[in-house]
Amino acid sequence: MKFVRMLTAAVLLIGSSAAALGAELNIKLEIPRLDVAEYHRPYLAVWVENQDQTTAAQLAVWYQTDSKKEDGTQWLKDLRQWWRRGGRELEMPVDGVTGATRPAGEHVLSFKGTDKQLAQLAPGKYNVVVEASREVGGRELLRLPFEWPGTQKQQATAKGKTELGAVTLNVTP
Repeated sequence: MKFVRMLTAAVLLIGSSAAALGAELNIKLEIPRLDVAEYHRPYLAVWVENQDQTTAAQLAVWYQTDSKKEDGTQWLKDLRQWWRRGGRELEMPVDGVTGATRPAGEHVLSFKGTDKQLAQLAPGKYNVVVEASREVGGRELLRLPFEWPGTQKQQATAKGKTELGAVTLNVTP
């Protein structure tokens, strides 16, 4: 009887792992064009959090990387929630996660279940969190719930008020 329970658990674990390998997570986010006197591109962080709001995976961090005058990492703490939830523990840059700020417009982030960001994600319920902060601007945070790897297609949307426009999350099994 004990062997049957162990075998059943192993089959379930292998099945959920195989499902995660074929799963994809796609995020389409909009950085709105703002009509302000002094415009700076926003710093932005995207991560996956557990139901208790602890960080499960870092997906993207966009910050100033091309300045000869100053180190853009000093302003990462302005992404307050990301910073408190694990950003301060990272050594920048992080391969496959960090990059330069982006201009206004729509941007797409795509991840497969085999990518290092998601490969260790256990099956369960999570949130994708998108946080943006802009110099001489504001700060905004959006949460989009999802289940990983999921048994069917999932979509969640949220819309920011100032620093973020529409954000759409699509998860496919």
